[in-house]
Amino acid sequence: MYPALAVWQRLAPDAPQVLWVGGQGGMEEDLVRRAGLPFRAIPAAGVHGVGWRALPGNLLRLARGTFAARRVLAEFRPQAMFFTGGYVAGPVGLAGWRIPTLLYVPDIEPGLALKVLTRFADLIAVTVEDSRRFFPGKRVVVTGYPVRQEIAAWVGRQAEARQRLDLRADEPVLLVFGGSKGARSLNQALAAHLEPLLEMTQVVHISGRLDWPTVQARQQALPPELQRRYRAFPFLYDADMGAALAAADLVVSRAGASVLGEFPLFGLPAVLVPYPHAWRYQQVNAQWLADRGAARIVADADLPTQLLPVVRDLLHDAPARQAMRQAMLRLARPDAAARIADLLRGLTRHEESAP
Repeated sequence: MYPALAVWQRLAPDAPQVLWVGGQGGMEEDLVRRAGLPFRAIPAAGVHGVGWRALPGNLLRLARGTFAARRVLAEFRPQAMFFTGGYVAGPVGLAGWRIPTLLYVPDIEPGLALKVLTRFADLIAVTVEDSRRFFPGKRVVVTGYPVRQEIAAWVGRQAEARQRLDLRADEPVLLVFGGSKGARSLNQALAAHLEPLLEMTQVVHISGRLDWPTVQARQQALPPELQRRYRAFPFLYDADMGAALAAADLVVSRAGASVLGEFPLFGLPAVLVPYPHAWRYQQVNAQWLADRGAARIVADADLPTQLLPVVRDLLHDAPARQAMRQAMLRLARPDAAARIADLLRGLTRHEESAP
């Protein structure tokens, strides 16, 4: 979702009419409409890793989604389609298989839906060079991960970011978050070690909405002097998320695809905790950064015992953090969104010139 929004921002000044097709329910529609884009929802569901009891119903939803996608495409008549993954990609890709298509693969290893869509894609954009091997015989362009302008605008503005979040300018900042929906194991591990962490660093914690009542109660139970060092939020939109990334000296997070673009852009050293129940996509992302000296990996099961010592060691080792920062910066691709937008423009120009 976020990569597509970043690319749309680069298209917007001279963009043709755009329609966003997404899944029914969830937070996607809210975020897309906040960006000012028209949104159409169709049925969709996953099949990879789904239990046999749920599989028939999910297959039925996918079939309904394909018919719904055909109606949407017949009405809208797009010159090109752009996919970044998700359950909706399958039905829409199948329904529009004759329409010029650009497929962007955010994670290093593509998910099942994206692997299926490669059969219909005219062009594939990938985040890193290592992804080429998954698409033999296809036209592949390495673009990097596209970051939204509201976030990228905060690069190099740490002092201003800390002021925005009401943080002290002269003390370190630890950012903890688990993605758009939050991560319960991260939230629980942080809560268990919150006092000793706050004694050594300020903490910006983005918990996700599901755990927010528990996190808020934990915040209120802290002594006043520690409450002032703890900034907790259920979610941060756009510019506030950019400020959180700019303010931090170290981040603890899951290893979704955004870590391949946002952390390098900010040169942000990372402790990555791959989600253990999503095939191996996050583990591959985390290992790619760790192999290049930009991140450390902590297994989800080890969080209760390893979170505090790993964070403490890095906060007390400025040369190690600086080496990780430089490694992250070497991986940055700040022009990713613009490059993907140019690829999409090329597809639409090709369609306009076709007889």
